[in-house]
Amino acid sequence: MTLSEMNVARWEKEGSITVTTTLIPKLRPGELLIKVAASGLCGTDMHICHGETPHASKNVVIGHEFSGYVEAIHPDTITTLTLGQLVAIDPNMPCNACTYCRNRKYHLCPNLSCIGVSIHGGMSQYVAVPVRAAVPVPSNVPADVASLAEPLSCVVHAVDLGEIKTGDQVLVIGAGPIGLMTMALCATGGARVTVIEPNEMRRKNALDIFGASAAYAPGDLVPGDTLKGEGFDVVFECVGRAQTMTDALTFAKAGATVVWVGVAKTDATVTVSPFDVYRRELTIRSTYTNPYGMERAVNILADGKIQWKQLISHKFTLEQFDQAWAVFRDGQGMKVCVTP
Repeated sequence: MTLSEMNVARWEKEGSITVTTTLIPKLRPGELLIKVAASGLCGTDMHICHGETPHASKNVVIGHEFSGYVEAIHPDTITTLTLGQLVAIDPNMPCNACTYCRNRKYHLCPNLSCIGVSIHGGMSQYVAVPVRAAVPVPSNVPADVASLAEPLSCVVHAVDLGEIKTGDQVLVIGAGPIGLMTMALCATGGARVTVIEPNEMRRKNALDIFGASAAYAPGDLVPGDTLKGEGFDVVFECVGRAQTMTDALTFAKAGATVVWVGVAKTDATVTVSPFDVYRRELTIRSTYTNPYGMERAVNILADGKIQWKQLISHKFTLEQFDQAWAVFRDGQGMKVCVTP
């Protein structure tokens, strides 16, 4: 590898991610060169790998959850950021010209591009990003924790949609990284949080670290009479499977809100009784990406009320990417982080 080359993890063919070399990107006006510090693996990366993300581009360098240091600034880029500054990257790049962008719904932009999905991302040593993507990170936040800002910003959006009130009874289905983040934000916001999760270690983390008041294995929590007020005010589904999305509805008491946070496969379907939704006056919401959430997520990480570092169970170098991918694929830990 020459001085102008770098290692990257690229989606080249369906079913696998390949570690290879490519040239360090050259900057265009309005861009920064980021020396990647930490890049997390996400369920979306698995969907990309298996061709299940319609807007993903072939041969793209993956990695949309990452932090890094400002290595270079194009001379025609206007920014207050300085060389060496730690930043978290918002991967979603809207067109800024459509009706959604003009009406503060840029995450629904039909021309949205995404770093690490449709354009080269952070599973690399260096990446060029538009200046708008870089969010400054306070000095008390470690670089690996800063890489959690993007998934946390998605959770910020989900919890906003849930409209949690102090004293609400909240159910979170799934205690992976997204589920744990969701319960942490709900618990610190004054809700009483219950979690359903098959993995005993994740249930323990939910109770000991992330604010859950009760934790159950699937099947151990039986839905009550939701028309009589038994059940939950807000239910977050954080798995992305049709069955758990259906289950979320069964635990919602009359008048409740159900938020589908998990990303299902494109061909998954859920059977819903319209009369049941009508009779219980349920609100069913979904979440898509992270509109206006990155700076809020960074502020939450900096606040330090939650031991966010406990989410990161494994760290690997980019040269060890195959090991990182195997741990991630097999669900052996929590958040798997690559430090190029």
